[in-house]
Amino acid sequence: MPQISMNSPVGAITVFEFDDKIVAVDWGFVEDMESSPVLSEAKAQLNAYFTGKLDTFDLPLAPDGTDFHKAVWEAMCKIPLGKTATYKDMAIAAGAPTAYQAVGTACGLNPIPIIIPCHRVLASGGKPGGYSGDGGLETKRALLKIEGVDLVIPSDQGNLF
Repeated sequence: MPQISMNSPVGAITVFEFDDKIVAVDWGFVEDMESSPVLSEAKAQLNAYFTGKLDTFDLPLAPDGTDFHKAVWEAMCKIPLGKTATYKDMAIAAGAPTAYQAVGTACGLNPIPIIIPCHRVLASGGKPGGYSGDGGLETKRALLKIEGVDLVIPSDQGNLF
């Protein structure tokens, strides 16, 4: 499977491609890289994003998940740069208005973080919720800061959903 690694403000990341579509972004660096036109474009767009020169990713994506997960991820892609939405907003957008915790699960299972912006999803009342990426909530805060959002992470988050 073609893959390309890069350094970013939130650490090393690796982008994976299958059948000319991005299927995963993972934390860490791989030694055996095999690029492709899609991966080169993904790297260019990620670099532009990290430097504040890209508002919306335009890449072919093929995340693997349930229909519900895919609906949540599609809704996440509609959250504009520099804006956030709640788990409740995402549940409504995915057609399951009371499925807040299932949205949290979809966020945690997002195979293409950053590009599918699960970091823009917060719990009610502006609580940060969770983030499964390397570095956890500090990475979520860093990604939002790149977008101009100052996320306050309280020392005791209480109920995440």
